[in-house]
Amino acid sequence: MGVVIETLTGKVEGTAEDGLSVFKGIPYALPPEGPLRFRAPAPVPAWDGVRPATSFSAAPPQLPMVPGMPAAWRPEDGLDCLAVNVWTPGGGGDRLPVMVWIYGGGWKTGHSSDPSYDGEVLARGGVVMVTFNYRVGFEGFGHVPGAPANRGFLDQAAALTWVRENIAAFGGDPDNVTVFGESGGGASVAALLSAPAARGLFRRAIVQSMAGRFLPEEEARRIAVMIGEAAGVGLAGLASAPPEALLAVQDVPLPSMRADPGNWTTPEAITAFSPVIDGVTVVDKPWLALSSGCARDVDLISGYTHDEFTLFAMERGQVKIGLGAMAKALPMMWAAARAGRRERARASRGPAAQPSARIRDLDLGAVADGLRLGRQAAADYRSAHPGLTDAELYVAMYSDALFRMPATWLAEAHAAAGGRAWLYDFTWNSPAFGGTLGACHTVDIPATFGHTRGPLAGFLFGGKAPSQDFARLSERLRASWTSFAASGDPGWAPVTADRRTTRLWDTEPSVVEDPLAASRRIWHEQSGL
Repeated sequence: MGVVIETLTGKVEGTAEDGLSVFKGIPYALPPEGPLRFRAPAPVPAWDGVRPATSFSAAPPQLPMVPGMPAAWRPEDGLDCLAVNVWTPGGGGDRLPVMVWIYGGGWKTGHSSDPSYDGEVLARGGVVMVTFNYRVGFEGFGHVPGAPANRGFLDQAAALTWVRENIAAFGGDPDNVTVFGESGGGASVAALLSAPAARGLFRRAIVQSMAGRFLPEEEARRIAVMIGEAAGVGLAGLASAPPEALLAVQDVPLPSMRADPGNWTTPEAITAFSPVIDGVTVVDKPWLALSSGCARDVDLISGYTHDEFTLFAMERGQVKIGLGAMAKALPMMWAAARAGRRERARASRGPAAQPSARIRDLDLGAVADGLRLGRQAAADYRSAHPGLTDAELYVAMYSDALFRMPATWLAEAHAAAGGRAWLYDFTWNSPAFGGTLGACHTVDIPATFGHTRGPLAGFLFGGKAPSQDFARLSERLRASWTSFAASGDPGWAPVTADRRTTRLWDTEPSVVEDPLAASRRIWHEQSGL
């Protein structure tokens, strides 16, 4: 049965699905093709009649996250990807809270048609749920001479503008919008807090596992030069190269980036793309930008998964992360569980998985040097975590560097500038691979959306059905997020000048004070942050 709603640019017809109205593929900008390809998103002209809104738009150009996975985009799909999707339990005049999700994917993958991001369950919690596509990879974040930087961010601001202008017709409150996202999506939310283009477009923000890497303009240009040379078109020819040609060489800069001692976020780089600090769209690293108080009127939740880096700490080039193959796909995954669960993990999986020689023989002092902490920081980490192996300390150091410290700095800066900020630590462990993944990066996504659809959940659950404990955790997390969206209260105390109260999300959620105190002290003493 069709449901018709009139937007500012025309009527759209979605579907009625057991108490929800669902609309997919509503354009919020013109296709970024031809002369619009490397430009800011252009507004959609009005249309006559009723436009079908029953299927997702094409994904933005990208390669599969892992070789061998089904392609999300093919050249024949074209570039008509800038569209929003809406799940709503209400109708015009209801003024329900609105939640807008921004996907992650290392700035080079991701799309709103991923089953992981189906908004049905969240919408049944009494919110209007919105997802959308934005340009990723070189299309969204590559340096092109004469083109605006951070085109993917400009897409995000345009989608939020569409929400502001149209969501009331879907039963949403345009004055009560919460933006949330994970990884690159979390970093997007963090950057949008201080972005002039997004000012006034949302009232609350949830930053999940923010990727803390932001590039200076000169680094973005250097990466573009390498990509242009690899594609055979040079820097000047990038704008006319077809998307598939740029996708084929998008990872060429990675070896050079990993070898660069001048940037502490690149030794384990998995993507050449990151937001560019251009002073216009992205004014600074988010935790520095917020210190001005520019977003003090926006409520903020910031957090991380406890073992973020275990997802990335694996045998480079020898292990295929087959998200669809689950247990068969990660035979070389090594244990990076916290000391408290190591024996349980070994008992459940049999002989311990072995770290690669590259990990096993690490000089942690050199790792600390690479993170600009100084060699002494390795000894400080050992003293702070006496039960961890060197491999586990390596994971802890990179989890701090890339995710946990940026999330903490973001909340601290926001609170210090007069805003309201809350911290959380998602500590629930993935059962896959005998527990060796721990509370790894992305493990919070199925809990956030309340279902286990899609290959990501299959990977994280080892192909098994989730437990009742996980179902209860998901229900509690979603209740907290939707309560925050509705009223600004997630259910625990905010950060203050002298307290870092933190919600631990596990099968039995709890609240602790400053769980990263040791790491914060090391980073402050060694780097001044």
